[in-house]
Amino acid sequence: MAGKKGGLGRGLDALFGDAGVTFDEPEKTKRKKTAPKTTTNKKKKTAADGELVLVDINDIAPNPDQPRKNFNEDKLKELADSIKAQGVIQPLVLTPVTGGYEIIAGERRWRAARLAGTKEVPCIVRKLTEEQKTLLTIIENMQREDLDPIEEAEGLNRMAETYGLTHEEIAKSVSKSRADITNSLRLLKLPEVIRNMVSDGLITKGHARALLAVDDEGRQLQIAEEIVAEDLSVRATEKLVKGKQLRRKPRKKVIRKSADIAQVEGELKDIFGTKVKLEHKAGKGVISIEYYSKDELDRLIEMLRSLK
Repeated sequence: MAGKKGGLGRGLDALFGDAGVTFDEPEKTKRKKTAPKTTTNKKKKTAADGELVLVDINDIAPNPDQPRKNFNEDKLKELADSIKAQGVIQPLVLTPVTGGYEIIAGERRWRAARLAGTKEVPCIVRKLTEEQKTLLTIIENMQREDLDPIEEAEGLNRMAETYGLTHEEIAKSVSKSRADITNSLRLLKLPEVIRNMVSDGLITKGHARALLAVDDEGRQLQIAEEIVAEDLSVRATEKLVKGKQLRRKPRKKVIRKSADIAQVEGELKDIFGTKVKLEHKAGKGVISIEYYSKDELDRLIEMLRSLK
């Protein structure tokens, strides 16, 4: 698929072209009404590429590759009330499919228009390849602030895995930094339970990124539950993660030997011809003599016997 990438890195403008149509002067805008639905087998006439038309809302279907899975019902109702009063101000972007059209941009507007009882909605029709359609849908959603972090990460991951785009190319397409793309994709490494907590707004993207520092899923879930139960901030979560990591992997204590003990160890090493370790505390301790073969053990035993 790499050869098909073309100008996708330029973002929405590269594929929308002149799609930025407004309705400031509706009487001057030529709008074409699509043919009404019939019960015959006669093929529907679809709009020309880039044409602005009114489309029967029942001829429109959502894109199955839409990254957004969650739509806030209260906000949809607010938009539906606005559409009842003002109509759909910004046109949807559609692409022709068998039996009608599929949404590229504007599914939220389409859902709200259905709630409002709107029969037809203004649309711009673009003829796109499957790759362009999917990528454009993802890019359009990435540029919206209300996409939840997991939906965003899944959309970015689809761009990378399905179409072979690099993190750099994805970053240019969605107007984000390469580091943002990498950090977003890392969220998909979290357990599904925690990903759902992020999608549901129980914990934030910042909390989730802090949890990535914990390499045990059970511990990640335990900390996630603490975040919710105690309403922890991201900074408090980072401290909690660091604290738990330190308790799990305590640092080794470095015991510094006195110069006298070090000197004695050196003298014994010269005598026995191998490493000798002396541990001394409160007037008692242990002397350890190392050996590395059976012959060396026999040699050391003979030396010790000779001290009788």
